[in-house]
Amino acid sequence: MKEMAAYLMLVLGGNEAPTADDVTKALSSVGVEADSDNLGKLISELEGKDLGEVLTSGTELLAKFGGGGGGGGGGGGGGGDAAEEEVEEKEEEVEEAPPAVDMFGGDEGGDY
Repeated sequence: MKEMAAYLMLVLGGNEAPTADDVTKALSSVGVEADSDNLGKLISELEGKDLGEVLTSGTELLAKFGGGGGGGGGGGGGGGDAAEEEVEEKEEEVEEAPPAVDMFGGDEGGDY
């Protein structure tokens, strides 16, 4: 994942086709070591492809999975004669603000 992030940043920075060496240098500049196996796979899979097209096709694949989910549906209707439960309304507690004091802790009533 870190290799992909570095690759994308290099593309955004103007390098249209970063090499494995470019990605390794970018990661090492911030003290991160690149995994050569993952990096090799990434470079070979993206070689000769337009990154915009790759991202678009990936977005289309993700769209097939659907949304984030809205949770479960509500329960079915209960029996006919059941009495509705009363919902109690809570009164909001209002906190009083502390008395105003001047900047130096006195309460002599200055301009503020």
